[in-house]
Amino acid sequence: MKFRVVLGILAIIAAYVTTIVLYAATGLGGPAEIPVDQPVADQTSVTFDLEEVHAVKGEMVANVTVTPGPGLIDPDTQGLTEDLSVTIYSAVTPTTRSWPAGTVPGVFPVALTIGGDPGAYPFDRYRSGPITVSVVSGDDRIPESTWATFVDRVPGWMFSIPARGESDASSVYRVNLHRAPSTAAFAAIIVGALITIAVLGVVVAVQTLRNRRKFQPPMTTWFAAMLFAVVPLRNALPDGPPMGAWVDVTVVLWVVVALVTSMSIYIACWWRHLKPEPDDKR
Repeated sequence: MKFRVVLGILAIIAAYVTTIVLYAATGLGGPAEIPVDQPVADQTSVTFDLEEVHAVKGEMVANVTVTPGPGLIDPDTQGLTEDLSVTIYSAVTPTTRSWPAGTVPGVFPVALTIGGDPGAYPFDRYRSGPITVSVVSGDDRIPESTWATFVDRVPGWMFSIPARGESDASSVYRVNLHRAPSTAAFAAIIVGALITIAVLGVVVAVQTLRNRRKFQPPMTTWFAAMLFAVVPLRNALPDGPPMGAWVDVTVVLWVVVALVTSMSIYIACWWRHLKPEPDDKR
């Protein structure tokens, strides 16, 4: 018995440490630059700070920062020497921002489309559409040479930039993303908790039905509490999947079925064990 207790404690500690390590290594969401282009000192740079992922909507939101090349900056005022315009093309409507000469380019948000299957949560993977950056300057709208940087600022997600194909232009980018192992571990723990309460409910109901344990009326409220705990636990899944995802079909639905069945069995035990006493004959 002592060995089992020690083994159980060690298993809990190991699971706790593993979860913390995974979160620290892959889920913190601290700024992390994703290698894309080699920086070019005399060119205009465009930085995409990836801030949010809306998997169900099929989009991710980035804040774009434009840093003009030295030839476009007045060394005295640090303002633009001529008009500058930046256009970000994605499958969503192109986003264009323009700044007149003498001003400093600001930060602006863009929505970038992603494609994938949210129903495969937490093992869903996505790929953005082609992201094209166009920078022009002056009244003649002369194209400027640019290079891009992508920065991961989204907790619970991991991003990568695949190598460009031979047919891709130098200013065309794609982003691959998937959930971090820490998110999968968190989801696994929640799913494990759901399965555990279902198993406990079935065991209690069956043991009572077999007369291995006495019927206890307060236990009916325990079954109700376990049943009402299903939805909050399901909603606790990080960046929760859409309703009807595989986790609902394979786990949540059957947890509800198991708990309702267990409660029905326990009520049947109540009907059998607490029969009304017959009236005394006088």
